[in-house]
Amino acid sequence: MEAVARLRNCPTSPRKMRLLADLIRGLEVENALNTLKFSTKHPSVPLEKLLLSAIANWRVKNEGVDVVDANLFVKTIFVDGGRVLKRMRPAPQGRAYRVRKRSNHVTLIVDSRNAIPVAAQETEA
Repeated sequence: MEAVARLRNCPTSPRKMRLLADLIRGLEVENALNTLKFSTKHPSVPLEKLLLSAIANWRVKNEGVDVVDANLFVKTIFVDGGRVLKRMRPAPQGRAYRVRKRSNHVTLIVDSRNAIPVAAQETEA
């Protein structure tokens, strides 16, 4: 049973967040948490909180199952562009340059490697 967590309007550019998302994609949950905890990149803090939220969502869906026994891993993670705040910066000779302050949306899905496929459950019943 997979669990989803979403982070909306994180004030970091999508390009910087994708660098971290690529690091943890497909990793075991423990390895992903350690990677984010010891990363020096700024977006690692909200991404670590998002991963912890996804684990908590998985616990709610699967009551009575231990997280360690379930062998959780980061099944899917993707980063989409969010809203862009447009600001003006003074430039020489009375002109103005446009500054785009980007944000992003992150979707993270964790799943258990020990999960039984739905088709197999229906044939057993």
